Amino acid sequence: MDDQIVNTVYYQQAGADNTQRTLLLALERAEALGIEDIVVATTSGNTGLAAARLFAGRNLVIVSHSTGFGTPNEQELEPALRDQIETLGARVLTCQHAFGGVGRAIRRKFGSYQIDEIIAFTLRTMGQGIKVACEITLMAADAGSVPAAKEIIAIGGTGRGADTAAVIYSANSQDLFDLRILEILCKPRA
Repeated sequence: MDDQIVNTVYYQQAGADNTQRTLLLALERAEALGIEDIVVATTSGNTGLAAARLFAGRNLVIVSHSTGFGTPNEQELEPALRDQIETLGARVLTCQHAFGGVGRAIRRKFGSYQIDEIIAFTLRTMGQGIKVACEITLMAADAGSVPAAKEIIAIGGTGRGADTAAVIYSANSQDLFDLRILEILCKPRA
């Protein structure tokens, strides 16, 4: 492949106000590269639904928080939004976070950070959305929802909404160091 010039959008502010533009930038790049596998983080389901409407016909995986992430036994993804997402043909993945889960339990109980959370903090040096994009890529590959060792687009955010999109060479969690951030399409500058 010849050298490429790819524009990156740097938002002045992080957050949900960037969602529609982020999704459109990701769609444009997916079309240019012929990428069919897209993973999108969602909390309540609003971002997931917006993505499901835009990425119809692609292998779209909407990744929710694990049940109990905020409150024990509660799922933050609203059931009505989940139904709409699935009706539009996207799959919803709910599982343990690749950089959270058991390591987080050890920190909460013993006050000692584990390697998964250290990796998360390291990725956050490039922005919360980059950390999320990498994490949901691992989660989706582990679940068999997207193939490993293939270029995909991952969309994450800072808090609510989507403000980060990247082309990522996917990997399973046990092969974390094979994952590559190939292109950053957009992210908050701050």
